[in-house]
Amino acid sequence: AGVLVAWLYRHYGRRSAGGNNLIIDELHQPTRPLPWLMAPLVVGGTLVSHIFGGSVGREGTAVQMGATIADQLAYPLKLGGADRKVLLAAGVAAGFSALFGTPLAGTLFAVEVFLIGRVAYQYLLPSLFAALAADAVCRFWQAPHTHYDIGLIPEFSLYTFAAALAVGLASGVTATVFSVSIQRLHRLFARAVRKPLLIPLVGGALVTGLYFVFGPSYLGLGLDTIVLSFHQQLFVGAFLVKLLFTVVSLAAGFKGGEVTPLFFIGAALGNALHLVFPEVPLGLLAGMGFVAVFAGAANTPLACIFMAVELFGGESLSFMAIACITSYLMSAHTGIYSSQVIGSAKTSALSEHKGQRLADLSYL
Repeated sequence: AGVLVAWLYRHYGRRSAGGNNLIIDELHQPTRPLPWLMAPLVVGGTLVSHIFGGSVGREGTAVQMGATIADQLAYPLKLGGADRKVLLAAGVAAGFSALFGTPLAGTLFAVEVFLIGRVAYQYLLPSLFAALAADAVCRFWQAPHTHYDIGLIPEFSLYTFAAALAVGLASGVTATVFSVSIQRLHRLFARAVRKPLLIPLVGGALVTGLYFVFGPSYLGLGLDTIVLSFHQQLFVGAFLVKLLFTVVSLAAGFKGGEVTPLFFIGAALGNALHLVFPEVPLGLLAGMGFVAVFAGAANTPLACIFMAVELFGGESLSFMAIACITSYLMSAHTGIYSSQVIGSAKTSALSEHKGQRLADLSYL
């Protein structure tokens, strides 16, 4: 299955293989329209990955669909320059919003994701309209979204503050390991396997081997396990196992996205920390990890805070904000989108990175 998808991309969608990073590059340095084949290729590739058990998500697919469809309107509407960038951002917001049923998070994701540490306010209103419209269409068609219940929220105290901080610290480290591992394993595959079309074959064989060791719970999206993590104690190392499955799948070229696996990893991480903070409700810890790992990996803390509010309710806002912001700072200048440009350094010690792409940093 992986070889088939790789063959299709090689012969019909070479530029489309850039995925989300191509969208970010086009926004920073426009060259030519996104290839229209990007949308059907990524949909087909993601379906194949899920059907055959690849540990990938759906966010990359939705964002690429939204941006590709939006960019096809630029030429007939005679939009270029700054107007085309607004259109791309709106497409990203629409795809994200439609997938998760979170229009506010989708809006903020579109204005945060292109520049680390900066919010592109010029994209805010069009992205909001696009995100609300996309969510309305999904509701009209009764497209279901997974429901997560974090239960009762405790009072804010020194103990619960420490728990939120610990989740944020652990999430930032986990996000860093995830992002760097994918990039390094991808380069290792490229060096070790001389024929690129065979890389998915090797990666698929490794994932199959992992399946025989750890079972089927870590294949695909793993939504059932994510929901379970809010209510029942999981295997303490579940987040590491899912990280391994996903890193191998994505580094080998299976199509989809990183976000839903990151939700799994984060929720399982928060679940494991219940052993350290037994007096904090399990659902709250899983919920904090759910959004915090994604905040550190995507470098979009505001989007993740608002996603937590839309998914879990406003009562958890203080805890979610602490976890997401801490994770964002802890992940330093790493991330799942290597084309992100550092608009503002996360700390003064990293100020020399300002203006650079993540892909250009030597430690990656």
